Amino acid sequence: MIEDFSETAMSQMTVYTARNIRTMNPSLPEATVVAVKDGRIIEVGTLESMAPWLEAHDHVVDNRFKDHILMPGFVDPHLHPTIGSMLLPCHWVTAMEWQLPDRVSPAIKTHEGFMDRLAEIERSLSDPREILISWGYHKIWHGDVYRKQLNRISDSRPIFVCQRSFHEIVANDAGIDWMEPARDELERHEQVDLETGRFFETGMFLALKSLKRIMMDPERFAQGMAQMKKLMHRGGETTVGDMAFPLTDEAFEWEMLSDNFGSDDAPFRIAITPRGINDMASYGGRTADELKRVNELEERSTDKLRFTNSIKLFADGGFNAELMQLLPPGYIDGHHGEWMMAPEVFEDLARLYWNAGKQIHVHCTGDLGVELALSVLEKLQAERPRFNHRFTIEHLGVSTPEQVRRIKDHGGIVSAAVYYVHELGEAYWHGSIGFERASQMSRMGTLERLGVMTGFHSDFLVSPPQPLKLAWVAVNRIAESGAVLGERERTSLDFAMRAITIDAAYVLNMENEIGSIRAGKLADFTVLEADPWETPLEDLKDIPIWGTVFEGRPFPIK
Repeated sequence: MIEDFSETAMSQMTVYTARNIRTMNPSLPEATVVAVKDGRIIEVGTLESMAPWLEAHDHVVDNRFKDHILMPGFVDPHLHPTIGSMLLPCHWVTAMEWQLPDRVSPAIKTHEGFMDRLAEIERSLSDPREILISWGYHKIWHGDVYRKQLNRISDSRPIFVCQRSFHEIVANDAGIDWMEPARDELERHEQVDLETGRFFETGMFLALKSLKRIMMDPERFAQGMAQMKKLMHRGGETTVGDMAFPLTDEAFEWEMLSDNFGSDDAPFRIAITPRGINDMASYGGRTADELKRVNELEERSTDKLRFTNSIKLFADGGFNAELMQLLPPGYIDGHHGEWMMAPEVFEDLARLYWNAGKQIHVHCTGDLGVELALSVLEKLQAERPRFNHRFTIEHLGVSTPEQVRRIKDHGGIVSAAVYYVHELGEAYWHGSIGFERASQMSRMGTLERLGVMTGFHSDFLVSPPQPLKLAWVAVNRIAESGAVLGERERTSLDFAMRAITIDAAYVLNMENEIGSIRAGKLADFTVLEADPWETPLEDLKDIPIWGTVFEGRPFPIK
């Protein structure tokens, strides 16, 4: 669509001055002034260089950022506003400390500590009918937390423990009995284990069909969305990708997104990627009208909630849940991962959307999951070659150097969960996959050396929605203990900052509108108190954020 930039369509021009403007545009990497009108950038440079514009148009010079650094609005291409809104109101019991808008979740790193905290929460609930839902459980720190252990906390109150990656839910007997599907139906599902009370991967979606009565209560959900908005804004984000819409209830989720994120007080837009399969609770099934469903969703696009001709498919299971599928030698303890889609279903759906010209995003966490995605991509390219298809590997937890080269060779790109190495690198070294693969997880250095287009994402709640923290992990690879893990996989600062701005925009197919500061783009800026290029790399995550400018309007963090 060609927009009218004539004088009659434009209001007064605002000229923002700054100590420095890091444009992420190699042709003009730094500036001190940016002029905006009607939400768009008019020109970037200096007061002297843009004199012709200033002489020709009514304008005001705004010096509020004269001591600040302006960058393009940070882009998080893979975040889940719906999941975050569901889980933020839960009781958090986490192995790492989390700073939330309304509370701090302290680090609890032992089985005893986890169970004691869960029991304390249960005793604090005055209504015996209230359902207890917690989030943050991780087996590596918290040990086995299964049905029988939860029964000891309460044999009458339904208790549901959500694993921190939200790929698994554990329930006590009261919780299983509270669910709508009968036990005999649950027992038939391939990814439900009633002996342990585990509902994992597609089995988790079966549990959510019941839990959404609580977790998607409109008042509760709106409270979660209010916290979600604060977290995103505090991270300096102006565009995020909702990577897999809807979660369970399309009509309700769209209404809540529209009411809470489509309003003028929300200083960001959401690029929405639909799930490529409608019923995630069905491991092997698919319907004949998936493409029609996705195309109808795309017709709903608005300025702030937009679909981008993309879809999301799933290969293997969750990284935090240790359900990723691995090539030999696999896991130290010999257990196997899980598929979120049967491989043959994945291939059929990928072919459907490839032939329709969609950008395909694939959830891949283990190297066997990456292998499935790449083998299908190779088949599709042989059958029907496409250019600039942007087939995107999402997460890239465990991979091989050879796989990264194949991503490059076949025109693929990566949206990376770089935070894995900080939280899980050492834990997976000692308890899951050994040092070699654990130290090389999230192999960003290889991606940079081979020139693979890469964005960084939070996959919130996998990591905090803080792009600067993701860049900090990439350039330092500092693990939980403070040690450097896999120093050859560290990236340059330029690569990391591009991965949260212009290259993240490329992942969303929005690089012509956002991601850099240049004439014609949307006037989205993240306002920093210090310059990342003048800050020690180890302090990158601690740069204070003043707030953002969204489509020309300043939004300070409150």
